[in-house]
Amino acid sequence: MRQGLPFELFLGLRYLRSRGQRTNLSLFAWIGVGGVFLGVGALIVVLAVMTGFQDGIRDKIIAGSPHLLVFQSGGQGLVGADAVAGQIQKVAGVRSATPFVHQQVLFTTATGGARGGLIRGVDLNTPAVLADVRSQLRGGSLEPLVEGAPMILLGRELARSLGVLPGDPVTVISPEGALTAVGMVPKMRRYIVAGMIEIGMHEYDSSMAYLSLPAAQEFAGIAGVTGIEVKLKDPFDAKVVGLAVAKLLGFRFWVRDWMEMNRSLFAALQLEKYALFVVVTIIVLVAAFAIIGHLVLLVAEKHKEIGILMAVGASGRSITLVFFAVGMIIGVAGTAAGAAVGFTLIWAQNTYKIIGLAADVYQIDYLPMRLTLFDGLMVVGSTLILSFLATIIPARRAGSLVPVDVLRYE
Repeated sequence: MRQGLPFELFLGLRYLRSRGQRTNLSLFAWIGVGGVFLGVGALIVVLAVMTGFQDGIRDKIIAGSPHLLVFQSGGQGLVGADAVAGQIQKVAGVRSATPFVHQQVLFTTATGGARGGLIRGVDLNTPAVLADVRSQLRGGSLEPLVEGAPMILLGRELARSLGVLPGDPVTVISPEGALTAVGMVPKMRRYIVAGMIEIGMHEYDSSMAYLSLPAAQEFAGIAGVTGIEVKLKDPFDAKVVGLAVAKLLGFRFWVRDWMEMNRSLFAALQLEKYALFVVVTIIVLVAAFAIIGHLVLLVAEKHKEIGILMAVGASGRSITLVFFAVGMIIGVAGTAAGAAVGFTLIWAQNTYKIIGLAADVYQIDYLPMRLTLFDGLMVVGSTLILSFLATIIPARRAGSLVPVDVLRYE
């Protein structure tokens, strides 16, 4: 023991700093550190990007859509919606359960603008629904709809594409026309734009419009509703609560949760995340081979010193630990430097939003980065394991040398 360090670690540090007589001995050490540094930094940033992107889309979906949708079998809509909603409201974990009406429509304006979209009739007399819609309001007023006026709320991107502002008229045309003596006539209603809403996902903001539930029922020409939309206290309990609701209502009803409705999207993102992890890990594998090369050259360089140490009493285990320390120092130094740079890049991106995204393509306007504890431990753990494996053969080779054979020809 010297300077407070174990003998093996002290000697390993000296060997790591020494250049030696062989060409490029120290170069392999720097290649090893640099490779581990690049691999860890890249892995942390890649996983943070994929997790942040996935979580960003998930949060937008949770905020902009119901956590559960309840439909009645048969496709004729749901009657007795208030009674069904009352039953659902009693299930543990449910924050609100309200009827809704959905219908595909065409929006047109007097200036010739036209855009397909979706009418969503919501019960604005329910406090939870009113609070959600009010939080999405970005212009105009919600009060006319609450009071029953024939007005409509348009998604911000939908209003922009139609070229309308609060107070302007918009005509809504239903594909389900009314049958008259002269044939099928499209059903049309003229509404005044009360305001604009922004959910945060371009797909919704460019197609969604809100009507009060009675106005949507009247326009759709149905006595009942499309179904019941359910908001939960914890959106991630959707599977459990959905099963409880389905069991309560019986076979005449079927339930869909937000995870199921977006399953293919999240499955694709998760697969891409793991694929990128495997690809970027190749950088760390290259660094592991550099560590092996450095240790092999170092053992050859220190052949005579190893023999002398073993002749004066150093055990084979101590010699093995010396070279094990050299390899692990390279791995730990590269891992620490890569993690520090990776965390700095994540902080800078989340703070200053340096990298922006096209909202109409990616559904979010900047690239969020979020690293989970599991992902961080997976990166650090896998890197240190690879570094450990890279040191085993050269270190054991050094520890198995026989002093007599080493010094015989020196």
